[in-house]
Amino acid sequence: MDVAAAIRDFLMTRRANVTPEQVGLPSAGRRRVAGLRREEVAMLAGVSVEYYVQIERGRLAGVSDDVLGAIARALLLDDVETSHLFDLAHAARDRASQRPRARAAQLPQGVRLLIDAMTGVPAMVQNSRLDILATNALGAAVFAPVLEAEAPNMARFVFFDARAPEFFTAWESIADDAAAMLRVHAGKNPYDRSLSDLVGELSTRSEHFAQRWAKHNVRAHHRGVKAIAHPTAGELTLGYESMQIPGRDELTLLSYLPEPGSPSAERLALLASWVTAEQRETQAQGEYRQSPR
Repeated sequence: MDVAAAIRDFLMTRRANVTPEQVGLPSAGRRRVAGLRREEVAMLAGVSVEYYVQIERGRLAGVSDDVLGAIARALLLDDVETSHLFDLAHAARDRASQRPRARAAQLPQGVRLLIDAMTGVPAMVQNSRLDILATNALGAAVFAPVLEAEAPNMARFVFFDARAPEFFTAWESIADDAAAMLRVHAGKNPYDRSLSDLVGELSTRSEHFAQRWAKHNVRAHHRGVKAIAHPTAGELTLGYESMQIPGRDELTLLSYLPEPGSPSAERLALLASWVTAEQRETQAQGEYRQSPR
């Protein structure tokens, strides 16, 4: 990823999102640009216009974290957007980060055992590129269409699979989230070749993704709600929680829970019973084949 271009486009899109009224500036007269002018951001951040222009062009050599913080406040950035700006800035300064990164280690065995033990809760592990590395049995049942690919990836399913808008009933929001999460990870790992290749593939094959990527929106993925039209269980509304795996910041464990006593809870319980019955049948067949005759 071209870090200087990413910084430029991120700051320009954030600047366009802020109106003069939001920061206490007069808006009288015809404005040639949407949002704030560069000189207005510079004034709010307490730096010269020339200095801010250089920053917006991606030239951050010598720019302090204090100045970046002042720009973030001037542009009314939220915590995730501020962290993204700092990630991009630090990547621009750290030339050593351009060295190829080591391949991610395999999923820790303890995490595999943990999600398998979560028998009543759908669970999965994703990496920063939204590759699905593992699921438990119930998670595999809930997200069966997503997992049909040889190398399952949530973003590819959302933007390439024709079933995605039907499976995720709030598809627009899911699509926004997927692009915004990849933006966050691109800021943290701008020289990750696999991530760059994925973004290039998504941008080339999906206009829906390309439009969202161009907005430079960033978003955290800590908790929320997913509405799913499951082909077997029916409508499922599942709240989710995510947790970074200690020592493996690129890995995230996601668990999904319905509202207790809700129709979704009943449907998920039924799906779980089917999964358990199928596991028992598979186990019984295996024992039968191994038994002496």
